[in-house]
This record gives sequence, structure tokens and C-alpha cells, in this order.
Amino acid sequence: MTEQRNNTLSATIDLKDLGTVNRLGFGAMRIVGPGVWGEPESRGTAVEVVRRAVELGVDFIDTADSYGPNISEEIIAEALYPYPDGLKIGTKAGFVRTGPDEWIPLGRPEYLRQQAELSLRKLKVDSLDLLQLHRIDPTVDAEEQFGVLADLQKEGKVKALGLSQVSVEQLEAAGRHFTVSTVQNRYNLTDRSSEDVLEYATANGIGFIPWAPISAGELAQPGGVLDDAARKLGASTSQVALAWLLKRSPVMMPIPGTGSVAHLEENLDARDLVLDDETFEAIDAAAR
Repeated sequence: MTEQRNNTLSATIDLKDLGTVNRLGFGAMRIVGPGVWGEPESRGTAVEVVRRAVELGVDFIDTADSYGPNISEEIIAEALYPYPDGLKIGTKAGFVRTGPDEWIPLGRPEYLRQQAELSLRKLKVDSLDLLQLHRIDPTVDAEEQFGVLADLQKEGKVKALGLSQVSVEQLEAAGRHFTVSTVQNRYNLTDRSSEDVLEYATANGIGFIPWAPISAGELAQPGGVLDDAARKLGASTSQVALAWLLKRSPVMMPIPGTGSVAHLEENLDARDLVLDDETFEAIDAAAR
């Protein structure tokens, strides 16, 4: 087994309607309070984490109106506005929050439009780089939800559109209303339930943003296959899990999130860790 490091950012991806970004980004869900609710323990630290991510070459940040709610978007603007050239910020709408760890889908067209307008204001931009439907509300006709997103794009308020936690069938349905740039489903070594969505995204050039990307369960325990690979490569199990994702598909866009600068720096080191085929396949087999 050999270790390779290349001193450059991981491979890039060209997102439809948005342009080129580095595939390892930053998820801004953890820069708010416990339960993804309220202010972080230290707003200054949260601002520092966001700034450090960009200093280290991150040019894609994922957030949502519901993180806080509102607070994550506000911290990003506080940390980075006016934004550096090339930085893309993806946000999401489609949940209403009633308390810590409480998430209620809400996809009425007027609500989605309202939240997009508020995100424009909080992020201090004239057009959102990427807006994803955070969840399809099962109580509202999906066609209406897709339709308002398409309208926002036609009006120039959004550059690119995506979906979150959807099936291949729902991706195809949305694609009849707008070009799907990204899909954001839960995917990691121990949750491969969206394998068919990943395959569809790979075949159709859609950026696949895996949430909870580092979760590895028993695979990361001492003596596990991830732990074994990490020791041989001189890396952490989290770094190996991220490197595995990056090798899994050219459209994979992991966005590990954290509220710690040290943890951020550790995560981003995964972009220079290249798994050989033998290591990748051993981890893949154990995960399956």
C-alpha cells in the first residue's frame, strides 16, 4: 500500500449553471448552537472558522435558512462579505423550525419565495449562487414546489438549483422544470441508501453533496478497516472516510462541517490524501 500527497486541492467539478468549484467544501450547519438552533457558544469563533475555510482554499460553502434559523447565513456574510472572487455559497429552503432538532417540511410556493428573498438579504447578494429545496413537502404538490424554484431562477434571483434528500424519480420530475445542478442526500460509508441517486448524478453530471459524510460507525473503531487504513497512511479515520468519498465518484462534493478551526484544518487535509485502489476496495467491501 502506498500513500500519495499532491499539495494541491482535490479535483474540481463543473456545476451546471454555476461553474467550477473544488470538490471538498465546507458545511455551515455546525457554526450555530446545539440542535442547530440559536447562536453558537462563540460567534467570534464561528466567524474565524468560516474565514479560515476560505483561506485554506474552500470555494464552496453549504448553508440553509433553517440553520439557526437564519444565523448561519448571517455569520457567513459577517465573515466574508464582500465575498472573494470565485466563492460560491449554496443555501436551502423548505423547512420551518420550531425548536432545537425540530424540522418541519414547508413547501408552499409563497413560503419558498419568501425564504429565498430573505436569504438574498441575509447573504447580502442580488442573486443566490445555489438554492436547494431542503425537503419536498409531501402535503404540497411537488410540481408547485419545483415551479416556484424555476420562477426564481428565471427572475435572476437564483443562478443554480438543486434538491435535498430525494429519489431518482423526484430528480427526474424536477428536471422537467429546471436544470438540476446538485443533489444533497445522506451518504457515507455506513449509509449507502442513496446509491442509486449517486449513480444517477454521476451519469448525468449532477453534483452530489453527501450530508453526514464522515459517519463510519464500527469501521472507524480500533481494529476496523478504516482505522487500519488510517494507521498505514498516517491519517485520521475522518480523513480516510473523506478521501474514500472523493474517490467514489467524480461528482462527489463532501462538505464536512465543524465549529472548530483545528477540526476544519484536519478535515481539509483529506483533499491531499489519495487512496490506492486496494485500500479503496477494502474499505468499500467492508462498508457494504
